[in-house]
Amino acid sequence: MVNLAEAYPESRPIQQLAKEERISVKYLERIFGILRRSELVVSHKGKSGGYTLAQKPNLLKVGEIIEALEGTIAPMGCSSSACSQKDSCASSKVWGILEKQVRKTLYGIKLNSLLK
Repeated sequence: MVNLAEAYPESRPIQQLAKEERISVKYLERIFGILRRSELVVSHKGKSGGYTLAQKPNLLKVGEIIEALEGTIAPMGCSSSACSQKDSCASSKVWGILEKQVRKTLYGIKLNSLLK
């Protein structure tokens, strides 16, 4: 995503991204499939095709990208899902506080702030 942010608003071919990031094309295609379905990137077909960010880099939040690829940001499953002991468990409260802080931090980081 940083690579695409550096190129924004131009698109980058997946082969170029794979080479620059030292990731297999096949693996990167899976990642970009998820990002495309999450509407974080747009694919362009044709000779000058490739991928581009769906929004300006200063509008994309790191938390959005992580949640699209990894799912809910939660240090422990009990902090975001139904747990039969959630109300009586002191640890659950700690994990809930930690989850809120992590989400606040990650959603406060814009993609453009990661550019060199």
